[in-house]
Amino acid sequence: MGATHSHHHGHDHAHGHHHGHGHSHAPKDFGQAFAIGVVLNTAFVIVEATYGYLSGSMALIADAGHNLSDVLALLLAWGAAVAAKKPPSGRFTYGYKSSTILAAIANAALLFVAIGVILYETTHRLIAPASVEGWTMIIVAGIGVVINTATALLFVRGQDDINIRGAFLHMAADALVSVGVVIAGAAILLTGAVWIDPVTSLAIVAVIAWGTWGLARDSVKMGLNAVPDGICEKEVESFLARQEGVNAVHDLHIWPMSTTETALTAHLVMPGGHGDAFLRELAHDLEHRFGINHMTVQVEREPGCGGGC
Repeated sequence: MGATHSHHHGHDHAHGHHHGHGHSHAPKDFGQAFAIGVVLNTAFVIVEATYGYLSGSMALIADAGHNLSDVLALLLAWGAAVAAKKPPSGRFTYGYKSSTILAAIANAALLFVAIGVILYETTHRLIAPASVEGWTMIIVAGIGVVINTATALLFVRGQDDINIRGAFLHMAADALVSVGVVIAGAAILLTGAVWIDPVTSLAIVAVIAWGTWGLARDSVKMGLNAVPDGICEKEVESFLARQEGVNAVHDLHIWPMSTTETALTAHLVMPGGHGDAFLRELAHDLEHRFGINHMTVQVEREPGCGGGC
């Protein structure tokens, strides 16, 4: 069910009741895209790091670090897509959905380590410049531009899942970074100034750091069960309070079950009780208005609020 639920907010109205069929194939498609992306980029990371080391270019090594972050992001999104589809079992009553959040935190941690290593080497280079082979930079980074652009195109059609959007943006950014390395290589050939290489490396590290900080912040917020970014808890609360027959709302919780699914629990005080249609309608409205796809509501006839008032 993760598959059909995970990303159909924007285009549900078009095929109303049978939206499940429209989307059941999406994760399969991306499975193939992930496989191609991971293989291509892993091979390229090895090639780029090797040539960076052999040609003395820190910029190539930093770009390989950035590419490695892409491979992690792809594996993460792929694992998320697979895990989210595993049915709940035994003690894991939520299935393995939140593994996507843990993986995002791990991804950020690994990137911080990579940044540290590259920074250490780069500062070393700035103090003691080494000779760099400009042509190697141009050719290897040029291949990088092609590979990253090709991989980004595989994910153009999945932007409504945060993980797939992340994979797409990573790839697009990396194609640009590789363009920067090509330019740096040309500049070194033209001017003979070897400091251009470590400076380019620093610029790349800044790009990785900026992205990693955002990833770390968002994934830790999810890990702490914060209300997901696209949802305003006050709006949800007033929406629930406005429903017919609802006198009060308390114990409202909204949290991410995975990087794509959001759950809500609430107590509604309804002196007149309710019918099943009310709950069905409410679940439908929460999904379409706020993208909350797992609702659990406790209805109470008296405002006894469990001591919470």
